[in-house]
Amino acid sequence: MEPDSLPTEVILSKSARSIAKVYLDWTPQPGHYLELDGQTYTVLERRHRYHLKSGRYRLHKIALYVQTANRPEERSLIQGRWVLGDASCRYNARSELVRCAVNPEGPCYDCKHYTPLEDSFSDRNRSNA
Repeated sequence: MEPDSLPTEVILSKSARSIAKVYLDWTPQPGHYLELDGQTYTVLERRHRYHLKSGRYRLHKIALYVQTANRPEERSLIQGRWVLGDASCRYNARSELVRCAVNPEGPCYDCKHYTPLEDSFSDRNRSNA
């Protein structure tokens, strides 16, 4: 066990069944992917468990609620975070969990609903010039 790692319980969200107890050297956030025993999971929720010790609450362990998933091939980097799908499309949800409203399963490539994202701020600036 490394000094900065905490016990992490991985729980399947739908069945609430614990599938693993591991020590992670990173802190998964909702939307991140986790590989365990050759299976990929999407982190849906992270909960902290505390214990009262010597009159203070201390972080005891972390619970990750996950669901099985395939690692997406289409991702876009927006403001330092990865989102699913092509972020240049107007319908992209800009989310780690949902691709878009009209084609949530994807793929974005050759989607008939693809509409380029318009930069309305730039258009307003041009009309005021």
